[in-house]
Amino acid sequence: MGAVRTPDLSRYLPHRVAEAEFEGETVPGLTAEFYRRPEGERIATVGRYLVGGRELFRAWGYADEEHCRHSAVSGHPPVDGCPVVELERDPGGSVVGLRVRTPGGEWAGTRHLE
Repeated sequence: MGAVRTPDLSRYLPHRVAEAEFEGETVPGLTAEFYRRPEGERIATVGRYLVGGRELFRAWGYADEEHCRHSAVSGHPPVDGCPVVELERDPGGSVVGLRVRTPGGEWAGTRHLE
């Protein structure tokens, strides 16, 4: 099996668009676009997460799997598994953003893209 590649969304059908939630909380300014396509008897899925129209990361796998198989932070190569994400909160505890760890260990976040 070759290197993992970020999915080509032109090969998928749009499924739905929603305000993105993590840990049950909506992240201000973060939109999630979901795509799917049949692959034999399975459904391949991609979640694309954007801030102000700019992609922050993608996560993909199959609808019958509990977690994503692969993910990629924008501008970085894909990795196995789900991305490492953290909610950013203000001093009062309200969610103000989200950040995701790149393969190199740096953080990219919603507040940095606005």
